[in-house]
Amino acid sequence: MNPIFSALPTSVFEVMSQLARETGAINLGQGFPDDPGPEDVRRKAADAVINGWNQYPPMMGLPELRQAVASHYKRWQGLDLDADREIMITSGATEAIAGALMALVAPGDEVVLFEPMYDAYVPLVRRAGGIPKFVTLTPPHFGLTEEALAKAFSPKTRVVLFNNPLNPTATVFSAADLDLLADFCVRHDAIAVCDEVWEHVVFDGHRHVPVLGRPDMRERTVKISSAGKIFSLTGWKVGFVMAAPAIMRVLAKAHQYITFTTPPNLQSAVAYGLGKDDGYFDGMRADFQRSRDRFTAGLQNLGFSVLPSAGTYFLNVDIAGLGEADDVDFCRRLVIENGVAAIPVSAFYAEGAVKTVVRFCFAKRDETLDGALERLAARKPR
Repeated sequence: MNPIFSALPTSVFEVMSQLARETGAINLGQGFPDDPGPEDVRRKAADAVINGWNQYPPMMGLPELRQAVASHYKRWQGLDLDADREIMITSGATEAIAGALMALVAPGDEVVLFEPMYDAYVPLVRRAGGIPKFVTLTPPHFGLTEEALAKAFSPKTRVVLFNNPLNPTATVFSAADLDLLADFCVRHDAIAVCDEVWEHVVFDGHRHVPVLGRPDMRERTVKISSAGKIFSLTGWKVGFVMAAPAIMRVLAKAHQYITFTTPPNLQSAVAYGLGKDDGYFDGMRADFQRSRDRFTAGLQNLGFSVLPSAGTYFLNVDIAGLGEADDVDFCRRLVIENGVAAIPVSAFYAEGAVKTVVRFCFAKRDETLDGALERLAARKPR
């Protein structure tokens, strides 16, 4: 058995989801919406299965989707991308991240990670032979500092794996944060692998700023995005990878030997979806922001201290003011005693874990959120 994977415990997501299934709890732990996703996009996928091509599509992705990706990011983020040489389609963003690490990291290279972080990052870095170096971010703002970056970067730094907006903290990093990160990447000749899957799920007038577009970063950035998050179709697993040709040539070789390709009907539907008018994207954000605000107000009325949520499907509460000192124990009691599943944010840290923050998913129907609030109202204080 490979010890990197055989030694891993069962993920906290599976633990909490299993408890939710066993107890009939409302599951606000795992990050998926109640909504089935836009019907017109789903119908395009269904039609493509019946009337389209169902054999191997091109390894790099359907030309129509790669062109749609180029047009979409030109329109929304001002990026000039060559659809033939700088865009690749993968079977989800996690495959794209795994492939990027395998392609760019040699054994002994250091990889800078920002915690709390998506739980796949550390095992994937280690499997690629990389040595994780952690920058620990702290509530309530989870911002970057020069001092913290200086401790993590070294002459051995090869890759920086950066998630913006940040799951699980719901942080949207400022332009100053991005410029500070870019400066360190240039100084240390490092490549930024940017997990930007939440780029369209931002609130309060935020507009996503890609690292790829920052000064001096065009030739040293891999941008990774996700149709699953853009269209609330998390099971589709269609990812987009964008990078300069010199980097993309190596990324493509890794992709070739992981999944090789992605279902063509889903690619056709996503190509259609990326061309939807502004009303879809603005309306999607407005709907999620309304749910965020509704759930935030309900939690605050119950005495929870809610941390800022500028993007993603999530918001976090600081349970220290409730007299709680262990987020894992709190979440376990919450699902068993009150029938609401949440995620302890300490599970997203490898070092220096903050133990008093809990994450809820608010991408749910009103009745789901209201039902959870009713159950939380019956919570017994410590």
